[in-house]
Amino acid sequence: MTNKIAIIDCGTNTFHLLIMEIGVGKQTIVVKEKTVVKIGAGGINDKRIIPEAEERAIKALTDFKEQIDSQQVDKIYAFATSAFRNATNGTALRDKVKQSTGLDINIISGDQEAEYIFKGVSYGLALTNESCLVMDIGGGSVEFIIGEGQDILWKRSYEIGAQRLLDLFHDKDPIDDNSLKKLFAYLDEELPALFEALQQHKPTILIGSSGTFDTLSEIYSKKNHLNIDENPTEIPFSINAFESIYQELVSKNREERLMIPGMIEMRVDMIVVATALIKYIITRHQFDAMRVSTYALKEGVLSEILKKGSKA
Repeated sequence: MTNKIAIIDCGTNTFHLLIMEIGVGKQTIVVKEKTVVKIGAGGINDKRIIPEAEERAIKALTDFKEQIDSQQVDKIYAFATSAFRNATNGTALRDKVKQSTGLDINIISGDQEAEYIFKGVSYGLALTNESCLVMDIGGGSVEFIIGEGQDILWKRSYEIGAQRLLDLFHDKDPIDDNSLKKLFAYLDEELPALFEALQQHKPTILIGSSGTFDTLSEIYSKKNHLNIDENPTEIPFSINAFESIYQELVSKNREERLMIPGMIEMRVDMIVVATALIKYIITRHQFDAMRVSTYALKEGVLSEILKKGSKA
């Protein structure tokens, strides 16, 4: 007996849809897609979702619902994160989505988001007993999770996502040294608890999940003529490769960044501040290696569903 489930992740920058067919001991991807919605654009630091962004969200979710209906899905799990939970009109938009599409979106806490991300990463990667820091850079929030094997030792979600940092610090293109200094000073103020946790648990591996890390891996793979399998759980990257790519990104303007092999337009604006955040983290704490997981929140939800049984 098989059935189909759909998982929707309404992120601040990108909405994701995953439709899986689940049988005994077997899971098959039926649909896996993402669409740029940018619901944080124009209002995220004012804690509102502007009307144009609401329209983009409803259109994207209408499209997702049509695909879900065409696949005769048995159960839908829909989640929304930072932009929805922090906007004063986030719950109102959730209600509009329910009215327009029938989709019932669960606006989750940052703590829950961090837990799902770690479960997704640990589901996709063969994590050993070495301590690692999982880092997920979204448009609205950034999740940091320190884990050992399958266990979470510490986790926190910070509202310092790439759309927020872009609006606050990337007003010149290429970004200048003064803007980077201001960004790093801001992170000094925001992240002391993270560095206390890093000092306590001493993770040796940094694992980036999805988003910016996907694009960094794509740039790295193009530079090194590496082929990536279809639907991998992990994609190539290294801590040594980061520095040269970072320097390239912060020294180029938008048009020049778009010319970098592996760059995609949906990442070209936010990737500068996002990689600056990575640079800040690896400067402040020494890691022996960097890995990139393609699995994140939606796969963490999937792993929980599989544990409980797909009818749960």
